[in-house]
Amino acid sequence: MEVSDQLLDIRTRFPEGATPALARSLRKHVPEIVKEAVAEIERGIPEYARPHDARYSEVLAHATELSIGHFVDLIAEPGTSSAEIMEFFREIGVGEAREGRSLDPLQAALRTGAGVAVRRLTEASERSAHPVTASMIAQVAQAVLSYLDRLAAVVAEGHAEVAARAVGERQNRRRALLELLIAEPAPRLADLREPARRAEWQLPRTVAAVALGEPHPDAHPPSLPDEILPGLHLERPCLVVPDPAGPGRHQLLRSGLRDRAGALGPTVALTELAKSLRWARQALDLAAAGVIAHDGLVLAERHIPILVMMQDRELLDRAASRRLAPLMKLRPAQRYRLAQTLLVSLECGFNATQVSIRLQVHAQTIRYRVRQLETFFGDDIYDPAQRLEFHMLLHAWLATHRAAGSD
Repeated sequence: MEVSDQLLDIRTRFPEGATPALARSLRKHVPEIVKEAVAEIERGIPEYARPHDARYSEVLAHATELSIGHFVDLIAEPGTSSAEIMEFFREIGVGEAREGRSLDPLQAALRTGAGVAVRRLTEASERSAHPVTASMIAQVAQAVLSYLDRLAAVVAEGHAEVAARAVGERQNRRRALLELLIAEPAPRLADLREPARRAEWQLPRTVAAVALGEPHPDAHPPSLPDEILPGLHLERPCLVVPDPAGPGRHQLLRSGLRDRAGALGPTVALTELAKSLRWARQALDLAAAGVIAHDGLVLAERHIPILVMMQDRELLDRAASRRLAPLMKLRPAQRYRLAQTLLVSLECGFNATQVSIRLQVHAQTIRYRVRQLETFFGDDIYDPAQRLEFHMLLHAWLATHRAAGSD
């Protein structure tokens, strides 16, 4: 029930014209009630005990007098507008938020003031010239508590409004900082200090960018620590991760991204973040195309050969067609198996046992395949001068032809 409704209900229980007279009687006690309430608030709540700040005590006394006085006015006429008093207390909440204070002391002060008001107003009602029953006294007390609950709610609204605005402003400053960090040409370090201070972000020694894939329709947003700058508002969303080589960083990103795909770019200096983001986006694109296998988070630095080779796909295909020409005449599945065997053999020094363990194929089968490769390529596969070219081309070609390996 609203406070005005409670007071209207109380009026019906008094003789005609008695409530205005009761209100006038109670009004005489307001100054002493205010004085007692202020003293109890200052005594019981340390934040309000400011003996050397007379102005603060005056403000506290004024707010207390307004609240209790307005309640007495409502007893006389429940239809009295509360807009002005409510706006006054909303501004108190605004002021507390701007000063960076929580509402706990203020809420405690309101409860203390309510206790004093209930006690003194009910005592004054009992001593009034009008017959007042215990039920009526209880109703008056309940109306006081409801009234002060309403004031507390208005204070909280003002406080929350400023807090929400502050969060929005901070978010905008952090977005602006992220856009400055990934801009090209790269910003100077001196140009980053003030935006970082305004965004409440400590400049790290090293950073890396995370390129993010498109979220699933029912996916939750990433849940990440505050020091990671989010760029979810961008057309191609990303994150900025400070000190990416720190312990547990990769696992933190995997769990924080939840079910959203991402690629972590190389670790770079603060003014080279655009490079890290460029590599991260390339790695993410290759993962989306199935060229790079991943478990939700692609680590771009682990796929540098593929990233380098895939800069020009046409050039890669031409080079592979030339160097791997003997394999191109075979059926796709056989071509893939032999290419895979050659790559792993190069990495294992043509040790058939190690290759068989890597590929989970019998060592005798590996020796047979190597003999086939010798028939196709001769001694070129053992030539140290040609090993790097073979290795890079096989690595890139196999990554782009995974489907053939599943035939």
